[in-house]
Amino acid sequence: MNRLDPKDYVVFFIYFLIVAFYGYYVYRQKKKDKENSKDFFLAKDSLTWWAIGASLIASNISAEQFIGMSGSGFSMGLAIATYEWMAAATLLIVAVFFIPVYLKNKIYTMPQFLSQRYNGTVAMIMAIFWLLLYVVVNLTSILYLGALAINSISGIHTTTCMYLLAIFAIIITLGGMKVIGYTDVIQVFFLILGGLATTYLALDLVATHFGSSGVLKGLHLVKEKAGDHFHMIFKKENAHYMDLPGLTVLIGGMWIVNLNYWGCNQYITQRALGADLKTARDGILFAAFLKLLMPVIVVLPGIAAFVLYKEGFGDFSTAMSKSGELNPDSAYPVLLNLLPVGLKGLSFAALTAAIVASLAGKVNSIATIFTLDVYNKVINKDAQEASMVVIGRITVVAAMIIAIIIAPQLGIDKKGGFQFIQEYTGFVSPGIFAMFILGFFWKKTSSNAALFATIGGFALSVIFKALPRLADLSWLSGLGFSKQVMQRDGTMLYEIPFLDRMGFVFLICVVMMYVISLIDARRGVRVQGLEIDKTMFRTTTGFAVGAILVCGILVALYTLYW
Repeated sequence: MNRLDPKDYVVFFIYFLIVAFYGYYVYRQKKKDKENSKDFFLAKDSLTWWAIGASLIASNISAEQFIGMSGSGFSMGLAIATYEWMAAATLLIVAVFFIPVYLKNKIYTMPQFLSQRYNGTVAMIMAIFWLLLYVVVNLTSILYLGALAINSISGIHTTTCMYLLAIFAIIITLGGMKVIGYTDVIQVFFLILGGLATTYLALDLVATHFGSSGVLKGLHLVKEKAGDHFHMIFKKENAHYMDLPGLTVLIGGMWIVNLNYWGCNQYITQRALGADLKTARDGILFAAFLKLLMPVIVVLPGIAAFVLYKEGFGDFSTAMSKSGELNPDSAYPVLLNLLPVGLKGLSFAALTAAIVASLAGKVNSIATIFTLDVYNKVINKDAQEASMVVIGRITVVAAMIIAIIIAPQLGIDKKGGFQFIQEYTGFVSPGIFAMFILGFFWKKTSSNAALFATIGGFALSVIFKALPRLADLSWLSGLGFSKQVMQRDGTMLYEIPFLDRMGFVFLICVVMMYVISLIDARRGVRVQGLEIDKTMFRTTTGFAVGAILVCGILVALYTLYW
C-alpha cells in the first residue's frame, strides 16, 4: 500500500523534530560569536572528526543510491557495490595526499585552487561550469528523484514532495555549514538505522518464503538462489559489462570517477576544508569505514528483491512492473511498502534524511562557489563579511527555486537517476581530474595546459561517445575495450564502455597537458606553484592502522566475491 499509517507519521515527525531542534540548538550556539563567511560556508574549526565523516556520507548518499543502486543490485547484483567500496579506498588517498595540499595552501573552494595554481580565467570558467552542473544536474536530480521515491512510499503528490524537501533542506542550509555538519550526524543515524531495517525485512522475507527464518538464513538463501548476483568483476559476455567493464573497476576508470568526486569536488571536500589536518583525516577515515557498510543498505535489499521477484513472492511481479515493463528501480520502494507499521516510518525517515542531507550539502556548495568565487571576485570585490553571508543565503533559496522549476522538465526519471548523474558528470570528470592531479604534483603544469584539460577534456569525451558511429572499433574488442551492442535503431556497433572512455580521455589529457606545459616552459610562460613539502603527507599511527584495516577488508571482500 502506497501510503503511511498515522503511526508511521509519528515516527517520521519524531525524526523531524529531533533534527529541527538540534539544528536550532547548534545555530543558537553559533550565533553567540560574530558570524563571518568562513564560519557560514565552512564551519571553520567547528566540526569534529565524527561530524565531518558523517556529513561526508550524508551528503553522498541520497535517492539515487537508495533507489538507483538498489535497482542496479536487482538487475546486476553486488558488482554495483564497487562504487561504494572503491570509494573507501579513494577516501584514504584523498586524506593522505589531497587534503594536506588544500589545507597547507589555505584553499577553501575548488575555483580558488585553480586561481592560485593556474589563473583567474581557468578559475572563473570552472566556477561557472560547476554552478551550472550542480544546479542543472545534481541538485535537480537529487530533488526530483527524492520526490519520486517519497511519492512511491507515502502517496503524497510528487510536486508537493519537492516543495517539502526543498523547504526542509533550506531551513537546515540557512544555518550554515556547522548546522549542516552536526545535523548530518543525526541524518546518518536515521539513514543507517532505517536502511538496516529494510535490509533486515528483505532478508527475513526471503527466509520466510522458503520456510525458514532469520537474517543469516535469508542471506544464505539469497546467495544460493542468486549466485550470479555475487560477482564483483564481470566477464565480457556479461550483459552488464558495458556498465562495469571487468578489471576497469579496480585498475581503470573507476579511480577517475572516485578521485574526481571525493578529491576535486566542492560538494565533498568542503566538509574537511574548515578543519585542521588531523581532524580532517580522521573524519575522512571514519567516512571510509561507513562506506564499507553502504552496500549492505543500498545493494543487498535489491538482490533480495530479485530473489523474491523470481520466486513470484506476493504481488512483487505486479509492483515491480511499470506500464507492463519490469522496472528495477522499483525494488526499494516495493520493499519499503512491505514494512510493518512503525518500521516503515523509520525507513521513510531514513530516505528523507538521505535526500535532505544531500540537498543541503549541494545547495551550500552552490552558495559557497557563487559568493566567494563569483560575487566577491567580480560583482562586489569589497563585500563585507555580513553581506556575503546574506548573499549566500539568498543564493541557497534561488538555487532551490530554479531546481524546483526545471527538475520536472529534464526527464530524469526516464533516464534513471544514477545513470543521469554519471553520464553528465562523466563528460568532464577526466579533464578536471587531470587538471587537478598535475596541478598538485607537477610544478611545471601551465595554465594553458589546464585550459586544454577543461575544454579539450569535454570535447574528447563527446568524440569518444560518438566514435562508434564514425569508425569501426571491432579491433578494440580483442583488447577488452569494446563490445558489440544493439542500438535503438536495431544496428550493431562496437561501443567503448563508459568507464574505459573516461580512462582514455584522462590519459590523453595528461599527455597533452605535459606537452603543452613543456612548450610553455620553453616560451618562458610563468607558472604559479603551490606550497608543498613531503612532511605534509605523513600520517598518525592511528590513521595508518585504520587505513590498513580498511584496505584489508576491501581485499577480503573482493577475494570472496571476485
